Amino acid sequence: MPVALIPGTYDPITLGHLDVIERSAQIFRYIYVGVAASAKKGGGPLFSLAERLKFATLAVAHLNNVEVVSFTGLLVDFASAINADAIVKGLRAVTDFESEFQQASLNYHLKPDLETVFIMATPQHMYLSSSMVKEIASLGGDISGWVTEPVQEALRKKLRPS
Repeated sequence: MPVALIPGTYDPITLGHLDVIERSAQIFRYIYVGVAASAKKGGGPLFSLAERLKFATLAVAHLNNVEVVSFTGLLVDFASAINADAIVKGLRAVTDFESEFQQASLNYHLKPDLETVFIMATPQHMYLSSSMVKEIASLGGDISGWVTEPVQEALRKKLRPS
C-alpha cells in the first residue's frame, strides 16, 4: 500500500482536518501530515510553525501510521523527499474544488507520477475552516465542536487574552 502526504497550513488543525487524516490512515500504509511553513499565506499564520506542529502531533497521537512533519518549498519536491506516492486533499464545499483542481493539475505537470487523491469532507465538517474557527474564537464563541482542547485553550489565550 502506498504512502501519502496530507499537506496544509493547519493554522490551527481542526476536527475536519483530523477526520480526513483518520480516514486516510485507513487507506494508506503510512501518512505524513505535512505542516507548511506558509509565512506568506494570508499575511502569515496566527500560530508559529512549532505550535502548529505540536497541535497536529497531539491530534494524531492515537494513529500509529501517521507522522507530523514540517516543510517549505514546492510540495512536489517535499513529496519526493519523503517518497510519497500520493497527496491527499480534503474537499469541503464546491468552492474548494476549483482551487484544489488547479493545484493538482500543476502538481501533475511538475511530477506526473505523484497522484492526488481527494477525500470529501463529512457533512458535519463540510463548512468548517481554520479561518472560521479563529473568527468565532476571537469573538468569544464556542469552538469546542471544531477543534481539540489544546487548540481551544491556545486560541483563547492568543485571541482573547483578557
